[in-house]
Amino acid sequence: MKIVELKAYPISFKVPEGANVSLGIGRTVKRDAVIVKIVTEDGITGWGEAHAARAPGAVAQLANTTLRQLVVGQDAGDIVGLWNRMYRMQLASHGMGAGAAIAMSGIDMALWDIKGKAAGWPLYRLLGGSAKPMPAYAGGISLGFQEPAKLVEEAQSYVAQGYRALKLRIGDSVARDLERVRAVRKALGEGIDILTDANTNYTLADARNAYPGLDECRVGWLEEPFPSPDDRSYEIAAGYGRTPLAAGENHYTRFDFNRLIERKVINIFQPDLSKTGGITEGLRIAHMASAWKISVHPHTSVTGLNMAASLHFLAAIDNPGYFEADLSKGNVFRDQLCSPAYSISADGTVMPPEAPGLGIEVDEAVLAAHPVIDGAGYV
Repeated sequence: MKIVELKAYPISFKVPEGANVSLGIGRTVKRDAVIVKIVTEDGITGWGEAHAARAPGAVAQLANTTLRQLVVGQDAGDIVGLWNRMYRMQLASHGMGAGAAIAMSGIDMALWDIKGKAAGWPLYRLLGGSAKPMPAYAGGISLGFQEPAKLVEEAQSYVAQGYRALKLRIGDSVARDLERVRAVRKALGEGIDILTDANTNYTLADARNAYPGLDECRVGWLEEPFPSPDDRSYEIAAGYGRTPLAAGENHYTRFDFNRLIERKVINIFQPDLSKTGGITEGLRIAHMASAWKISVHPHTSVTGLNMAASLHFLAAIDNPGYFEADLSKGNVFRDQLCSPAYSISADGTVMPPEAPGLGIEVDEAVLAAHPVIDGAGYV
């Protein structure tokens, strides 16, 4: 299965007025993604998603130039070999760090899509997994900063859909954060899991002041209170309370996650298969974490490609956690670019797609209709 074509497409859409969500990194004004298309000489097309990383044009350019030269003409079935080739010749030395890992992620995902299609198997089966229901939480760019009554109303709508867990955005002020968390806990009772994400917008003082309230409300995790390189703050904050610390969407490759294991303070891993090095590297991370009894809850990117990949991944590892369901309003790249990746059941679980490969189709007309929009995605 020689690779004859590789093209990465940077794409964007403006968030509709009224669907803007405010969170720790600002208010959403647009959403970006990078879609990778790989074609083999026998006509199989694979699709993958690379995270936009606030620079979709740069990520796509790296895939379309340096990485394309390393991949085109090679055997699409040699996924590990191609991963190692890209790593050795790009990421390992002078390699743009996160940018290279993100671009590699989209390529790797597309190669797994090809391999599943060639075998005629859904990806989870190719990876050694089985079709099984997996718990989902209501996430994505939703449940942001708003008045408690409005937040409770939104949270209740997701519970009515079947979700038995949801993630609240914190990182505003500690007082307002805890007011919202307490309001949702009071409204939903003890039967719903509440998770929180500070989007790196806490100081150590914020975390210290927030922890008693998070513990009181039996929050399932405190996600990314600090930037990913700030290991020292995570170590200190781990002693502030009982709520587990979660991180990983901004950690790249197994080497970053090995550092987390060695630090022994983050017990919930959240690699993004469109950022950390793809499905190949995600499996390595999950297997390392399994030896330490650490559960893996992949972070969801923007399109159905990443969502489908995350479902197959969770079905194939022995330490799966939650699937992050995307409840963002007006997400064109979830609703129109791809066929549906999942549906929520009455008991709050989801299943992986059954068609070969990732199991979803891409509408190339939608792809063409959404060229990249320059500028910040959050303001």
